[in-house]
Amino acid sequence: MTPRPDRLGVGIGWRPELDLTVERLGVDFVEVIAETIRPSALPASLQALRVAGTPVIPHGVTLGVGGAEPPDPERLAHLAACADALEAPLVSEHLAFVRAGDLDAGHLLPVPRTREALSVITRNVRQAQEALPVPLALENVAAVFGWPEDEMTEAEFLGELVERTGAALLVDVANLYTNQVNLGLDARAALDELPLDRLAYVHVAGGYAHDGVWHDTHTTPVPPDVLDLLGELCARARPPGVLLEWDADYPSDAVLADELGRVRKAMSGA
Repeated sequence: MTPRPDRLGVGIGWRPELDLTVERLGVDFVEVIAETIRPSALPASLQALRVAGTPVIPHGVTLGVGGAEPPDPERLAHLAACADALEAPLVSEHLAFVRAGDLDAGHLLPVPRTREALSVITRNVRQAQEALPVPLALENVAAVFGWPEDEMTEAEFLGELVERTGAALLVDVANLYTNQVNLGLDARAALDELPLDRLAYVHVAGGYAHDGVWHDTHTTPVPPDVLDLLGELCARARPPGVLLEWDADYPSDAVLADELGRVRKAMSGA
């Protein structure tokens, strides 16, 4: 496997609704949801970005390395094909439980952070790595609950997992913020515990509060508290890249350009 990149820069999540916008924004890299593309028929915008030399990272949402069953070979083959077609520097996926047998949760659920689960997930991650032509980065999720039998914090669990497997980390600071608001988990303490020397890149995104619950919707500007967390992360380690996620209610080019500017300011302010 090739080493993960040392420098990606500032990027945005590529979506079909933003294809021409992404080209106009002149970002340093993009990320595309792997399940939304066919490697044999890439969208013209992604092809143009590749021709221009912009790195494109396939980002999986359905692999489910956090389940008891091994990763699905067809999903792994699709991720591998995406990486090849896009000449990607790496592939990213969520450390999440998504299905059991034929039952799909329809959500990225947290994994039980136990020693037994760690052994199973280590096996799953290693199988995924063997099937992929590039390094794998694992993302922390926005949890909707915590398992009562948890034996480790999320940061401790991720730390042991990447140490055992050599995987990289995709740290989503918006998810850390969500877990802090909704579950009372200290986001800055997590940054202190996470193995930031394994960083591949970082996610930021917006959302909204309703009845005291933070909804990580990726549909609004990034709140100041999330940008503050990005600054805290950058004060601890230099992330190779930071990527803005925006998944619906798409704004104008000017708004997205301003959001990318706020991200750059938060990074440089650290």
